[in-house]
Amino acid sequence: MLYKKNQNASLDDRLFQKPSSEYRGAPFWAWNCRVSREDVDHILEDLKAMGMGGAHLHSRTGMALPYLEKEFMDRIRYSHQKAGKLDMLTWLYDEDRWPSGAAGGLVTKDPAFRQRFLVFSPEKLPAQGEDRKNGEASVHSLKGGERALLARYAIRLEGGFLTAYQLLDRQAPAPEGFDLWYLYEEVAGNNPWYNNQAYVDTLNPKAIGKFIEITHEAYCRELGDSFGESVPAIFTDEPQFCQKSTIGFAEEKKRVILPYTDDFADTYREAYGCDFFETFPECIWELPDGKVSVNRYHYHDHVCERFTAAFADQIGAWCRQHGIALTGHMLGEETLQSQTSALGEAMRSYRSFDLPGIDMLCDNRELSTAKQAQSAVHQFGREGMLSEIYGVTNWDFDFRGHKLAGDWQAALGVTIRVHHLTWTSMAGEAKRDYPASIGYQSPWYREYPLIENYFARLNTALTRGTAEVKVGVIHPVESYWLYWGAKEQTDGIRQEMDYNFRKLTEWLLFGLIDFDFISEALWKQQTPDEELDGQGDFLVGKMKYEVILVPNCVTIRRSTLERLRAFRKKGGRVIFTGTVPTHVDAVRCSDAADFAASCEIIGFAENLLTSALLPVRTVDVHNQDGVRVSNMLYQMRQDSDRKWLFLAHCMPMKNPDIPNREDLTIRIRGEWRPVLYDAMTGEIREVPYEKDKGDTLIRQTVFDHDSLLYALYPAASEHSETGDSARRGSVEAVSPSAGIQEASGRRIILPDDVEVSLEEPDVAVLDLAEASFDGGPWQERDEILRIDNKFRAITGYPMRIDAFPQPWVEPEKEEIRHRLALRFRIHADREITKPFLALENAEETKLTLNGVPVPSAVTGYYVDRAIRTVALPDLKAGENILTAEMPYYNKFNVEVMYLLGDFGVRTAGHSVLLTEPVRRLAFGDICGQGLPFYGGNLTYKIPVNVSRDCTLRVEATQFRCPVIGIRLDGQDCGRIAFSPYSLEIRDVKAGEHLLEITAFGNRVNTFGTLHNCNHTERWFGPNAWRTTGPAWAYEYQLRPGGILISPVITEI
Repeated sequence: MLYKKNQNASLDDRLFQKPSSEYRGAPFWAWNCRVSREDVDHILEDLKAMGMGGAHLHSRTGMALPYLEKEFMDRIRYSHQKAGKLDMLTWLYDEDRWPSGAAGGLVTKDPAFRQRFLVFSPEKLPAQGEDRKNGEASVHSLKGGERALLARYAIRLEGGFLTAYQLLDRQAPAPEGFDLWYLYEEVAGNNPWYNNQAYVDTLNPKAIGKFIEITHEAYCRELGDSFGESVPAIFTDEPQFCQKSTIGFAEEKKRVILPYTDDFADTYREAYGCDFFETFPECIWELPDGKVSVNRYHYHDHVCERFTAAFADQIGAWCRQHGIALTGHMLGEETLQSQTSALGEAMRSYRSFDLPGIDMLCDNRELSTAKQAQSAVHQFGREGMLSEIYGVTNWDFDFRGHKLAGDWQAALGVTIRVHHLTWTSMAGEAKRDYPASIGYQSPWYREYPLIENYFARLNTALTRGTAEVKVGVIHPVESYWLYWGAKEQTDGIRQEMDYNFRKLTEWLLFGLIDFDFISEALWKQQTPDEELDGQGDFLVGKMKYEVILVPNCVTIRRSTLERLRAFRKKGGRVIFTGTVPTHVDAVRCSDAADFAASCEIIGFAENLLTSALLPVRTVDVHNQDGVRVSNMLYQMRQDSDRKWLFLAHCMPMKNPDIPNREDLTIRIRGEWRPVLYDAMTGEIREVPYEKDKGDTLIRQTVFDHDSLLYALYPAASEHSETGDSARRGSVEAVSPSAGIQEASGRRIILPDDVEVSLEEPDVAVLDLAEASFDGGPWQERDEILRIDNKFRAITGYPMRIDAFPQPWVEPEKEEIRHRLALRFRIHADREITKPFLALENAEETKLTLNGVPVPSAVTGYYVDRAIRTVALPDLKAGENILTAEMPYYNKFNVEVMYLLGDFGVRTAGHSVLLTEPVRRLAFGDICGQGLPFYGGNLTYKIPVNVSRDCTLRVEATQFRCPVIGIRLDGQDCGRIAFSPYSLEIRDVKAGEHLLEITAFGNRVNTFGTLHNCNHTERWFGPNAWRTTGPAWAYEYQLRPGGILISPVITEI
């Protein structure tokens, strides 16, 4: 049990104020180098300082310790020991990189355990498969291996529809008027991403058994005594089967790839009593006259069940036997399309997860992804839910983003945040591994307890009790399977089904009607027939629903239909919205329509849905104009002596610089005494409320990033003066200064510019250089990563943009056959004294400045311990020539260098000029004021003359930094991070004071995509640094930084 303290009868206020480690986040800790014990000490101490409760020990690109072997396991044990000393938890990760299952290729060294897939081809194919891309990332590419012919087919299409087909003997020709197609089984070939092995056959239980033997048993030998205690769970990442494809145009001659395993046809026959191969063409083409194929439905269902049984069920069973929770997330959870392609159905696998999880990248709002996992948590009675969060958000994702992303997911059940990600090292390609690093490389890392304490406090409440949900929704994914055919004929209906799936989720959740999805495949397992409730509620596992929605389903299982009938007979409400099913178990019949006639049938429209569900509504929230809010989610939980109500905003602000005040009226069914638990501060306080016709009303003022956590205690029939009538109608404010829109009082006028101090030296990025290869002539200036690509092409070394094997599987020593020299032209308008150069591989690099050799003695590091600093001679006014000569071999990382010192920097296009040091700044973008590449913390020092004893309000509404710190006369006064971006300093005496405003930095203009001119880019993976064509520019593409307008400082 993860949350043992929840066994206490009620939440201890002290636990809420200072939550323990199990309620805190546990980031992915990327083991991306030869991790040392010193690395372990540094990183875990930093994470502790950030407020984290543990870390997931995640082998990732760059791992140099032999995976799962002696030295690797030494670091695992040492990390666990160190975490214990810090009162932190050790969370395990089950793979070398991802997706899970191959154990870094150790499993798939045995060809019997390699992924299999079907290739359906209009031409005869050779016995060896070729490479093909199945998605953009190398992790999803298919490397062709051995191929075997399984069947031959005669196919006749009329108007693009399958009108006749025949399974042929091996040598039989196709009849006249038929085309000949071939069906092959192919075994995945070697792929560098899997360390020159392959992905695993996730439909094969023996293959996954081998994965468990190699991975889980190894961890059990090392840490098994701590399983379920200080080692709570093991994370599995993006398991999947070979992703399904379709043809585009029905009559095109194009190969189709589908998942398969050696004994698939045998188990298919056992399940359905028919030959898989005889009807296989129905998986490819549409039948005429709008018919759907039950055989196609069976294929998708059977693939899903084989996958779930082999992977999640086996691993989940092993974990339960050994006292550790299975957690993690599946690939492709988000849409009906992605689930069908990679999983069949996401929810089915959750049956074996003790802590079901999701993945939320790019700050997306995938409400259905979270709701599916939350539904399984509710129905299986799991104690928590995990989210891999903040991935692919870039260096400049600020605290506003961290809070909002966590808030909406907390409302939808997430209790374990797995921050993506904390790097051990930034060496080489690691610095482009989906930044930002949520760790010491980010200059705001010591401010992170502001975020982490908040979510830990939330979790102390939101992990207690049971969820209160009254609506169940039949999941429509099985209807989607029916249309997995030629895009020409099915893309329209598939897009409509996914649109309806998304809109249904949004209408209900933003309409403040909570619900759970019901997986038809899981239902019998969750609630056997003999356990069905006889009282009129609809029982699904641990949950009871008062209303069941059947939304736009084409087919429904007979088992579902029978249970709905029984529920309806007992007085339960069944609502069909949109299309009424025309099929049962994918066979056309009128049974579902006949039953629907005895139920409620409504159109598929938001107002119709919310109106029909009004009798089961428990929470409603309106703004000051009487309009229901459209950007809040909620969760209600029943605890022993109270209920918990959590309300949170979901979508980001359209304009983050303009705070928006909302005066809310919150209506809660029943009479309650609300107590506000302020998770930002730990404060607990009574709030004003009213009774109205058996409901409770709370009037609350909030801003864009606020959330609300209430404990609701049953109210006495008559309220005391202090509880109700004395405060009737008053409005509670959450954010500081929330009750005031315009500043009242004397505004202190600020000077045009103010003194500033930099926490780090200023930096000029050296990423454009001339190059000489093996002593050859100097070539025209180019960008560093492009230079590396050019010479990798010449030498035949693999491109770093491709997948490449981990260092631990390749020979440690590599013959050095080449030398590379880089020449940087550094321009300065004055002499620069005592500069430093920051670079990787300093010990292997020979430096000269203006023809004079530079000793490569390392003096420290810049940002990351892998980026070492070397002292340079003084730079002269004018042009300076810095050369760096280095060995060039496959494993060598040619990377950007950084010039550091007491200077300013001016950029014009792709030109850089060193100027006078920055001592003063105007409020505005710092890029044009001498700090275009600066990513450290920056403090504005503002003298203020206060005319009287007062409270001083500081408002900073426009900034581009993660968080702002405020100090007055050297005393810390707090942080500004969230709307309405104001802070009050009380008891300020009249006279002169020094107000210091610190804009905590980020690394977006230092290590970001400085030449990517696709300003709508959202996928900040490695190739975002290597754009081409119109998405590339040599001119620096900088993002604004600092405090963009003058703060408003007011005496009140």
